[in-house]
Amino acid sequence: MHLQKRGDEVVVQAPAKLNLFFEVLGKRSDGYHEVETLVVPIALYDTLSFTAGSDGQLRLDCRQVSGFWGADGTWLGQFPQGADNLVVRAVELLRRHAGVRGGGVLRLVKRIPTAAGLGGGSSDAAAALAAASAGWGLGWSRQELAHLGAELGSDVPLFFAQGPAICRGRGERVEPVAALGSLHFVLVRPPAGLSTASVYRACVPGNPARNVQPLVEALARGDLGEAGRRLVNRLEPAAETLSPWIRRLRAEFDKTDCVGHQMSGSGSCYFGLCRHAHHARRVAQRLQARGLGVALAVRGCR
Repeated sequence: MHLQKRGDEVVVQAPAKLNLFFEVLGKRSDGYHEVETLVVPIALYDTLSFTAGSDGQLRLDCRQVSGFWGADGTWLGQFPQGADNLVVRAVELLRRHAGVRGGGVLRLVKRIPTAAGLGGGSSDAAAALAAASAGWGLGWSRQELAHLGAELGSDVPLFFAQGPAICRGRGERVEPVAALGSLHFVLVRPPAGLSTASVYRACVPGNPARNVQPLVEALARGDLGEAGRRLVNRLEPAAETLSPWIRRLRAEFDKTDCVGHQMSGSGSCYFGLCRHAHHARRVAQRLQARGLGVALAVRGCR
């Protein structure tokens, strides 16, 4: 994420993410699943701003940006307003732990769709923690905020890694990964989303489990062909039983010259790994014309 202070206002660009590797190792006693995943943030951002106030009230103004997701905004999906929004819950959690009595105004501009496997809600929550810490002058470190963020959701800590990361446990144990080079993708958001809980319920853990390290090594040495062959998402077969879009997207991506492709997270967004930016734009144009949803060319970011 990128944080700036503009007078009294703190503005954070909160990125989406792609899962280049996602292995489910088994169900835990606490009801979560043990996972191993390689996550790469991408240059598709929500924008969150925070301005501290002294009246003790927290207010959220949330709006959608239509643009490339469709003029009516329905491509972004549904997300809660007010106190039920994860952004407000994040700031409330920080306020309780830090003993802050003040409030503030939150403004969230949504560009990352929900129910898509892109981590938009978790990224927004991480951005809210960072923005409120800065706005209230708390000086909490990224590690402290990530630890607190794990109480909100398994994906929240990864957005404090400031780049690609391997996540383990239920996703909260984050290990930053050294630079993986310049990565370019084509991303398709189909007309329907998927419920994360439903996908996990239908998932069968890997047996034997795949290892993330060969993919990391292929990306580090710039071998995109090998990296494409090493893409894994154990949740994809489960998602395919719940949405016809996953099978259709896989079939359409098979007709492209992407070096590899798969679903991100619990879906329903699907992506292809491309050789360079021009390649990603060309494939996005072809997929957009096939009536699959909305196709974008995106790049990995830090």
